[in-house]
Amino acid sequence: MEQSHGGEPLVVIDRVNKHFGQLHVLKDISTVVTRGEVVVVIGPSGSGKSTLCRAINRLETIDSGTITIDGDVLPAEGAALAKLRADVGMVFQSFNLFAHKTVLENVTLGPIKVRGLSKADAVERAMTLLDRVGVADQANKMPSQLSGGQQQRVAIARALAMEPKVMLLDEPTSALDPEMINEVLDVMIGLAKDGMTMVVVTHEMGFARKAANRVLFMAEGSIVEEATPEEFFTNPQTPRAQEFLSKILTH
Repeated sequence: MEQSHGGEPLVVIDRVNKHFGQLHVLKDISTVVTRGEVVVVIGPSGSGKSTLCRAINRLETIDSGTITIDGDVLPAEGAALAKLRADVGMVFQSFNLFAHKTVLENVTLGPIKVRGLSKADAVERAMTLLDRVGVADQANKMPSQLSGGQQQRVAIARALAMEPKVMLLDEPTSALDPEMINEVLDVMIGLAKDGMTMVVVTHEMGFARKAANRVLFMAEGSIVEEATPEEFFTNPQTPRAQEFLSKILTH
């Protein structure tokens, strides 16, 4: 297993396998994400990227292998899983905000209910984070009144409000109109610069080049290559990666 920049292991994925019926979607996946590292997972559709991302906080079960977060093995279910999940921020392709709660309520709910913050402290934290992602002026609106880019930035603020140890972002820009993509990527680049540990499944190669410490290239359920963005984009080692890059970098 490669250690990326010699940091302390935060997420350790060891020989993980996952099947959907006959389909072997994760094949013996092993990798380590160190504290403060930004790992970008790329690859063709159906390569297992999203399944891997969702397995890290047990939204998908695994058939064999282990995933540990900050030294704790992910439990299968129960209170221990909920506790560990609170340490893992998750941002999806669809924003998954609570439609009947205001932006502010969306961001304060978890810290009050799960972390036990007082309402005043939760509101203060939420407003700081909404300001950080550039939507503080939308705090009292309903999610439906916001653009997709604004909703996704609220979703990022909501995940950050739990003070997670690691953030998982599963194709966070793929449901957005092109002009909204950069406003979300800019927030993510800011998080990366601030040292947030992140695992990001994305098609945005510019983000991978700018913000990633390491690129994992997946195909057919396996990690085919892992390298720095510089190495991966300029000198991919495998025919599979070369073919993938030639297709996406020419468009």
